[in-house]
Amino acid sequence: MADYQAPLRDIRFVLNEVFDAPNFWASLPGVADNVDPDTADAILEEAGKITAGTLAPINREGDEQGCQWNDGEVTTPEGFREAYKTMAEGGWVGLGGNPEFGGMGMPKTLVAQFEEMMQGANMSFGLAPMLTAGACVALDAHGSQQLKETYLPKMYDGSWTGAMDLTEPHAGTDLGIIRTKAEPRDDGSYSITGTKIFITWGEHDMTDNIIHFVLAKLPDAPKGPKGISMFLVPKYDVNEDGSLGERNHFSCGSLEKKMGIKASATCVMNFDGAKGYLVGEPNKGLMAMFTMMNYERLGVGVQGLGAAEASLQNARDYAMERTQSRAPTGPQEKDKAADPIIVHPDVRRMLLTMKGYVEGGRAFSTYVAQWLDVAKFAEDEERRKQGDAMVALLTPVAKAFLTDRGLDACVIGQQIFGGHGFIREWGQEQLVRDTRITQIYEGTNGIQAMDLMGRKVVANQGKYFELFAKDVAAFIEENSDNDALRPYLGQLAAALERLDDVTETVIKQAGENPNEVGAAAVDYLDLFGLTALGYMWAMVVKAAAPKAQDDTSGFYTGKLKTARFYFDRLLPKTVSLAEGIRSGSGAMMAHSAEEF
Repeated sequence: MADYQAPLRDIRFVLNEVFDAPNFWASLPGVADNVDPDTADAILEEAGKITAGTLAPINREGDEQGCQWNDGEVTTPEGFREAYKTMAEGGWVGLGGNPEFGGMGMPKTLVAQFEEMMQGANMSFGLAPMLTAGACVALDAHGSQQLKETYLPKMYDGSWTGAMDLTEPHAGTDLGIIRTKAEPRDDGSYSITGTKIFITWGEHDMTDNIIHFVLAKLPDAPKGPKGISMFLVPKYDVNEDGSLGERNHFSCGSLEKKMGIKASATCVMNFDGAKGYLVGEPNKGLMAMFTMMNYERLGVGVQGLGAAEASLQNARDYAMERTQSRAPTGPQEKDKAADPIIVHPDVRRMLLTMKGYVEGGRAFSTYVAQWLDVAKFAEDEERRKQGDAMVALLTPVAKAFLTDRGLDACVIGQQIFGGHGFIREWGQEQLVRDTRITQIYEGTNGIQAMDLMGRKVVANQGKYFELFAKDVAAFIEENSDNDALRPYLGQLAAALERLDDVTETVIKQAGENPNEVGAAAVDYLDLFGLTALGYMWAMVVKAAAPKAQDDTSGFYTGKLKTARFYFDRLLPKTVSLAEGIRSGSGAMMAHSAEEF
């Protein structure tokens, strides 16, 4: 099994050369005071060390041991408690947190790079700080000053973790039918009663306190999603002096037995009159929840990216070393009985497909993170609104496309290993098992596609999409005289025109037939994702081409050749996707239930 190594050279290239992050950060006053190029580089360097040196070594053993449940208490695998303490001491949990409450205030464009390394090294572990950071975002945005002062500092410094409690046995995507109740108490708090399932890191022994963010309904709440409120429910109540008080009235009833991420505790949580505190306004819990979910959804997309990077590293090393058969053009290593399998065209197809999605996906996750920073920190109100709209449009693409391609990359890596990819020794089968969940939680990828197609495109008649299309079109226009980009801009423009045409087609069809949105959704998201990565690869070419001529390392020339592969072999998939979408929902909806 290859040892995970943080891809720092690639990350620095994307940040500094493709997106010119230092100048971007300098343009945002809320960021400029917190980070400069030297600080950012030091953070990346230390992130590479802690993820490769501390988290990756406990990944396989954690999967084999799993979390253990005993009478409501959960014990984590060996090394997890120590690793979380190390993370906390380094300030990693509060990396992007509000400095007013002890966070470091780093921009998402930088935090996303650390998140990729963490998830690529150890996804099960990485879920704990990821969920804590997301919970902090919701609390900071919607909580009272008192709640923020009480809980955020301890969550940022890693003393306490956060968990989000949404799903119930009968209610997943349709949260409007949840049954968990919140009864007002005389002291202003609430009594929370109900059962939540699939609660990641809902119970564990890594920190002294676990802060749950629970969706529940007040007695007079309206029916449906408009009657949901959010409550902060700590495992231990907090005294006025900040010390821990009594154990709250909820417990972990059991742990789920899962396909993957076995080192992460996935809990059934039973609330029996637990003391909770309202976060935000009554019946406005979905607003607070989506603040958290939007943060998490990019984070889940980054999980898929991190797993894909780990798979690429494993498969690339194996392809360099494994000898089998001779190259089609004749023996390459005549002193050996066979050539390394990297000489074979089909192995190269698989490796380059992985590289195309991993390196393009890294640029895309950074692009989305950049818009998150614009939405949060830009001085100009119109610019912030543009950032909000772009984040709304791109978040479902980032979550679904990056995780779909993440699983693809893990399966492709397994295929390169052949039979060795199916057994425990090489680590590929764990990557496949772990990554599968990323397509399911935080909103299944089908739901993400419906969100993109229905809410973010059709509902506003393509206004959000127009912002993205204008951004791509402006890049094409601005670089029309760039010789290095000339072979790619025509293909990118054609893909964008294809996406634009399909967008108009579905908007028109949806006005006549409501089934058209759901019928088009998944293919549309893939078409959007492939086009977006085409845009990213064009940006990569622009950054790499001037340095490729004098490149002796193969780094920049490799970027240009991978871009050529992406445009020749992957971007053309948009043609068939567009044709399928244009065919409409007729064939999909023609069957009666009995005909299935």
